Amino acid sequence: MNPDLAGGMADGAVSFLLKKLEAFASREWNLPENFRNGVRDLQRELRSIEAMMRDADAKKDHDHQLKMWIQEVRTQAYDIEDVLDQFILHQYQESVWHNLKMRHYIIKLIWDINTRLDIIKKTKERYQIMVSTSVSAETSTCLNARLAPLIRGNNIVGIDEPKRKLVSWALESNQKLKVMFVVGMAGLGKTTLARSVYEEVKECFDCHAWIIASKSKTKPETLRSLLEELGLSTEGSNIVILMQRLQNFLQHKRYVIVVDDLWVKDVWESIRLALPDGNDNRIIVTTRRGDIANSCRDDDSIDIHKVQPLSLQRAEQLFYEKAFSGNGRCPSGLEEVSKSILQKCDGLPLGIIEIGGLLSSKRPGIHEWKKLHDSLESELRSGGGLSDIMRVLSASYKDLPYHLKYCFLYMSIFPENNPVKRRRLIRLWIAEGFVTAERGKTLEEVGEEYLNELVGRNLIKANEMDFDERPITVGVHSLMHRIILSVSQEENFCTVCAGPEGNLADKPRRLSIQTGNFDMSQDLTCVRTLFSFSTGSVNIDPNFKLLKVLDMQHTPLGKFPSAITDLLLLRYLSLRNTNIRSIPKSLRNLRHLETLDLKQTLVIELPKAVLQLVKLRHLLVYAYNMGSVVPFDAVQGFTVPRKIGAMKNLQKLSFVKAERQNRMIQELKNLTKLRKLGIVELAKEDGNSLCHSIEKMPDLLSLDVTSLSKGETLELDAMSNPPRLLQRLYLKGHLHRFPKWVSSLHDLVRIRLKWSLLSQDNPIEALQDLPNLMELQLLDAYTGTQLDFNSGKFQKLKILDLEQLKQLRFIIMEDGTLPCLQKLIIRQCNELEHVPVGIDGLLHLNELHLCDMPEKFVALLKKRGGELRHLLHRILHVLSYQQGQLVEDLS
Repeated sequence: MNPDLAGGMADGAVSFLLKKLEAFASREWNLPENFRNGVRDLQRELRSIEAMMRDADAKKDHDHQLKMWIQEVRTQAYDIEDVLDQFILHQYQESVWHNLKMRHYIIKLIWDINTRLDIIKKTKERYQIMVSTSVSAETSTCLNARLAPLIRGNNIVGIDEPKRKLVSWALESNQKLKVMFVVGMAGLGKTTLARSVYEEVKECFDCHAWIIASKSKTKPETLRSLLEELGLSTEGSNIVILMQRLQNFLQHKRYVIVVDDLWVKDVWESIRLALPDGNDNRIIVTTRRGDIANSCRDDDSIDIHKVQPLSLQRAEQLFYEKAFSGNGRCPSGLEEVSKSILQKCDGLPLGIIEIGGLLSSKRPGIHEWKKLHDSLESELRSGGGLSDIMRVLSASYKDLPYHLKYCFLYMSIFPENNPVKRRRLIRLWIAEGFVTAERGKTLEEVGEEYLNELVGRNLIKANEMDFDERPITVGVHSLMHRIILSVSQEENFCTVCAGPEGNLADKPRRLSIQTGNFDMSQDLTCVRTLFSFSTGSVNIDPNFKLLKVLDMQHTPLGKFPSAITDLLLLRYLSLRNTNIRSIPKSLRNLRHLETLDLKQTLVIELPKAVLQLVKLRHLLVYAYNMGSVVPFDAVQGFTVPRKIGAMKNLQKLSFVKAERQNRMIQELKNLTKLRKLGIVELAKEDGNSLCHSIEKMPDLLSLDVTSLSKGETLELDAMSNPPRLLQRLYLKGHLHRFPKWVSSLHDLVRIRLKWSLLSQDNPIEALQDLPNLMELQLLDAYTGTQLDFNSGKFQKLKILDLEQLKQLRFIIMEDGTLPCLQKLIIRQCNELEHVPVGIDGLLHLNELHLCDMPEKFVALLKKRGGELRHLLHRILHVLSYQQGQLVEDLS
């Protein structure tokens, strides 16, 4: 077991279980008194053990006895969870539950567990384990020592450009105090960068200081460190006196101070309050806690510099210098394995230096290198050759509260370098019970906050960002993935089966099948979560009776597995991207189901039985028919039962076929919790009914409506009270008039109008004053010859997409319009005679994409000889495409 992580997961297991016990006890069960007493005893014993566990979790260097104790605690926590779930399961199997023998059996299980818990607690008291030493203090020292090879004399590997930038910032004269947070995950070289800048600029200031603000230090201790660095007295324990002493000394001086390895916001605030403003003073703060830096951003004196991983070229340079200290060159025959190892380092200097150093002690032969490559996970463990990487990276993990530890460890389920959709991950967390309800927020909103904190702490990375700066997909660093794989296996959080040789843990809780040769004949009765990433067939075993999450995306299924409808506790079911065609009526058995994801399947109709899934929150049944040109019927929807209004907990419903079902459309008004609604094949005569139903959805954030056919009119005027929180609006179909209510949507951030064919109503005029609009797409939406973007309008628009505006000849952009525009797309506007007039005044425009535009238009913008090329001098990327393929880079 990894000693650096030993306490954290057991603490999480106990805390998570206590939350579950409280929820269980609060429900109205018809329980015998001895059952209730047993549950109360469990809660009392677990609270006592949790207190012990929190003490242990704050310690380091766990001995063997403590490790064994932690393992026993975890085992009992899982056993309790099994008992609770068996009870709930038998509530829905009345013939079994009312059997007296089964009732006595479960009560006996609770009594036995209580007895074992009491023994475990007394065992811990006998051990009297007393360990101290904080992780963070050593982590900071260890990290700085490991990254020392980044600096060679005055040369800095990979951070010369950030250094120049920060030196310039530090020496700039503006008579103000300025703060720079240097942020990034552990091992990126934040301290190295800060030290290099500090050494270059410190003599330009009246006084200077470098302090370490590790987790082990209290606010008074940190302030004393700063006083010592400045040569001042540290007498006294009153924090107010210490702050006043600093204020008095620095009041009329120019100073530069580095606060290294910040972990706690309170510590930063106490330092900030003690430091006077003005005089070109500078503070540099290094931290892996980007969430702290972001929370301070409202202060205009604060900037954030995000340290990036090394480029492949720089990483290779550092790696070869470390591995082949003689000449820094890679011998012939080792290139391929070197690239594979570097890929796992993912630009992290600490990983590059440690792995390179370990390899330098070995003979430079393919066998030794391949051996290290294949055993990387075991080398990262305690006692392994790369255990220092584990020690440094694990400090961020240990700093997490228990609920975020579970959420973060969930990333071990997914294959390495496999991007995970943000929404999918949050829905999975909710199904697992990791997300705690908060007053005034949906579980999805709380889950989003969890994810933002993990991203802010630089544990989860955003792979792809949406226009509103929310992650579309997320992942973890390759080395961190190796670490959590190891922890997940040891802690029995998840068993990853990546090959036929893999051994299952005793009573596995979660299974991630990543091989086509998995043996399903093993005892899997305790599995709670099953993921299949296999391209081979995976059978759903009837023994999965306690299963709560089943995700079989991309598994080659031809029909709905009948065994699924026996999984009575199932909360999350995804058969996305499979070839199933229908859903059985017996799906009604899944009374706990919250998410049903049938996206990109062949299902086009749901049975009436689905109406009995009263806990369902997300119903996704649609497929995309995409090509190089987006067709009108790009979305294939599904037919829902007429009385869909019975599913009152639905938050996401897409895409429903309207198909002249006015009764069903009227039923939608009962879905008052909807956050996202997608409707296709809406007839003109049903538009008014849809509007009246939408008015009953106060929390609606996203609305997507497509008419019955390309020529059919969307009649959406009959809405006097639209959902005020609406953020995304997609309208596809002919509009005789632009709906007036759209102009009142203060929170609208994205609108896409397709095939609207507006002639009299100019959508630009209707949308230009929306204060939060960031993305606008017009596809065959306007038949006029000119679009005018007036001065001072579209203040937040970042993306403008103009497609198939067949009559458009001129685009006029006045001074002061579109001040935040970053990306402009012009596609198939064949009559356009000129680039937008005023485009050279758009200061933040970085990208211009020309798609399927006439050659004569593109020729005007070529670097050599293009008559209008000079208007694009500010734009970094100018690209020309034909039929979806990049033809020419005009940058």
